[in-house]
Amino acid sequence: MTQNNGRWIPINGKKLYIEFQTTYENRPTLVFLHDSLGCTSLWRDFPQKLVEAIQCNVLVYDRLGYGKSDPMPTHERPINYLEAEAHSLDSLLNALAIDNAILFGHSDGGSIALITASRYGKKIKAVICEAAHIFVEEVTLKGIREAMEIYQSTDLPERLQKYHGDKVETLFKAWTETWTRADFRSWNIEHFLPAISCPLLFIQGEADEYGTMEQAEKTVSQVNGTASVFSIPGIGHTPHKEAPDVTIEAVKSFIN
Repeated sequence: MTQNNGRWIPINGKKLYIEFQTTYENRPTLVFLHDSLGCTSLWRDFPQKLVEAIQCNVLVYDRLGYGKSDPMPTHERPINYLEAEAHSLDSLLNALAIDNAILFGHSDGGSIALITASRYGKKIKAVICEAAHIFVEEVTLKGIREAMEIYQSTDLPERLQKYHGDKVETLFKAWTETWTRADFRSWNIEHFLPAISCPLLFIQGEADEYGTMEQAEKTVSQVNGTASVFSIPGIGHTPHKEAPDVTIEAVKSFIN
């Protein structure tokens, strides 16, 4: 995505940064949902490559507290904060008059995609989850604790600052402190899955350092639409970066 079509849009009293391109008439809009440290810029050129391959319109945006969007009011989050993110996404789709969205969500962006398809399904034509979470696993917590050590001992804060500015400390604490909290261990969104009736593709790296294949298998077994898992051997938590061509081909055959 290019920066020149970027703008801010008021959603629920806060400004979110979006990049929205409508190139193709009568085609769905592919909506990209970033992970816990992500933003519009960190998708690099992947959205552009994917939408050109499948000829869809595209919306990429920074969630509240990330990238160029307004900051979070606090790093403290309730257990159901991803449900609030799904509500924000629905508000954004309404504001942009998008009623035929295909959601591409990475990590907790994938969890948001699932909740959105469950609760606001009329607008959602299909969901692509990449390394999404539907419950908390020990491997997830191990990965987060390792990320906390890297944050303390390397230049990761400075590297993140390039994308998030002075919001880095808050968003990092929002992710790591929420997920490692004792009460968050019981977080689970499996009860949303039976209400999902649109087609679903779950892309999962078999060497994902933040989740196991069980996340993918349990998701596709509980939704009510057609659903399949596309697993990639030797690939970790970010297939769209580690194996972009393979990921694009998988999405292309799914959409077609």
